Amino acid sequence: MNLENIKVIAFDADDTLWVNEPYFRKAEQDFCELLKDFMPEDTCNKFLFEIEMQNLPTYGYGIKPFALSLIEAAIKISENKIPISTVSKIIDLGKSMLNKPIELLDDIEGTLKVLSKKYKLVMATKGDLLDQERKLIKSGLEKYFHHIEVMSDKKPKHYQKLIKHLDCKPEEFLMIGNSLKSDILPVLEIGASAIYIPFHTTWEHEKVADEVVHSKFKELKEASELLNFL
Repeated sequence: MNLENIKVIAFDADDTLWVNEPYFRKAEQDFCELLKDFMPEDTCNKFLFEIEMQNLPTYGYGIKPFALSLIEAAIKISENKIPISTVSKIIDLGKSMLNKPIELLDDIEGTLKVLSKKYKLVMATKGDLLDQERKLIKSGLEKYFHHIEVMSDKKPKHYQKLIKHLDCKPEEFLMIGNSLKSDILPVLEIGASAIYIPFHTTWEHEKVADEVVHSKFKELKEASELLNFL
């Protein structure tokens, strides 16, 4: 993997800079516990995922769309019999997620501090604009980034638009993230480079079955390893 021409390094946010996905998994567990009188937990999880997938084109990504899907799923699972008190508890699940403290991943700030002295750093993430801005400010990492991009999705066309905005070429762009589907494959498709740093919890929607083999791809265990060759 040749990174000599890299000028811009983009980092995904959730589960690349800070912890995120475990909060969704916990909320799902709490949700299914609330609905246990209407549906078993394993069936509940599958049903909720189906609702989320149906809503993605309309709602997009983030905690607020997730909360709306929780409410819709509860209404359908209970066949409109869900008590208002339970709906209130579901809303509280979403609010509690929005108020979670920011837990940075190991060595991420030190890594950003070093890289920001040599490269133009960008945060490129999906999700709700207000929530991602909140997390970035609370994280204390904002000072390391030249540009913040909250994307509606992460398809090749979205990365091409970002690269054009940054006034760089694909061969000068490196994306770092924890999702093969969103952070790696679309970037490789447009001729840019990508580094995959897995997180221990992955949303089902982001999972990819096939192994990635590409001359512009590399997998690392943690962010600090970036300093070995950047």
